[in-house]
Amino acid sequence: MNHSDIISEFQKNAAELGVTIDYRMLFSFELYYKNLIEWNAVMNLTAITEEKDVYEKHFLDSLTIIKIVSRETLEKGCTILDMGTGAGFPGLPIAIAFPETKVILMDSLNKRIRFLEDTIGKLGITNVKAVHARAEELARNKNYREKSDICCSRAVANLATLSEYCMPFVKIGGSFISYKTEQVQEEIEQSRKAVRILGGKDPETVFFTLPGTDYKRSLVKIRKISPTPAKYPRKAGTPSKEPIV
Repeated sequence: MNHSDIISEFQKNAAELGVTIDYRMLFSFELYYKNLIEWNAVMNLTAITEEKDVYEKHFLDSLTIIKIVSRETLEKGCTILDMGTGAGFPGLPIAIAFPETKVILMDSLNKRIRFLEDTIGKLGITNVKAVHARAEELARNKNYREKSDICCSRAVANLATLSEYCMPFVKIGGSFISYKTEQVQEEIEQSRKAVRILGGKDPETVFFTLPGTDYKRSLVKIRKISPTPAKYPRKAGTPSKEPIV
């Protein structure tokens, strides 16, 4: 598939999700892709490098947040913190497609943050910033704790662990959203105790096939109804070694 076919397919599939990608946004996504490949040649940002795959598995997949967060919320200027963003997914595609949304890209590896800052500068977008920090430390900073409408993550970790990392950033009434595969039910069951302790209510899940592909995906949304106890998240490494179950 050539470049123009990949771009039109991306627009069509995004429209199927309910996201309109205009020419200015397309230009940003193209710059993002080129910069990703350029930096990936010297550091390990992603194993997915084919243009078609990046547009589907990274860009389009990031935008599926609209399946569980209303367009109105995304367009009215909510704040999203993307925990463990890596090469910027899902936060940076969301920031491109929804310019009113304020996005914080957080990662513990400084080299990824350098890539993200370089990319943000080249895109010239002002609704996103990259922060170098560990979740366990940033969640104790009063400027970030319980300040985001949404904390999202595509990180590969079980839901109980992710909840401990992400829920402290979410304000009461906001949500933690985890990007998952279709095989998520067992994780949800195992996370119920953690979700309750951390101030959340029972998860809401949507299952879907990524438009234009046969990839089975899910989004898990945990609404925050009470403050997260001050002891969470626990010290570095503990949430993954000893999840609350």
